[in-house]
Amino acid sequence: MSKYGARRTEYNGRTYDSGREATRAAELRLMQRAGLIKDLREQVDYELLPSQKDEAGKTIERPVRYRADFVYTDVPTNQTIVEDVKGCRTKEYIIKRKIMLFLYGIRIKEV
Repeated sequence: MSKYGARRTEYNGRTYDSGREATRAAELRLMQRAGLIKDLREQVDYELLPSQKDEAGKTIERPVRYRADFVYTDVPTNQTIVEDVKGCRTKEYIIKRKIMLFLYGIRIKEV
């Protein structure tokens, strides 16, 4: 169990961070089969800040990344949707959400 009370849940041979995320995965798979969405991907990484290196090339700061729970294309609008299943909005998540909007113009859909 995480510090926010979420329990890892297995669905269809894959482990999700919470039961809510596993349920959403099942919903999205049904939507994809029905033709409402396409190109469903899970755990998609976006680089927000590259790694930082010193003069000798040694990494002094690792890159900052945001990992989306789901990314898919909405068929009626042909829009790419970046989705995150949220139980609790941490300060770290809120900052990453703002950087995603600034860098990529992507508004994260919170479910």
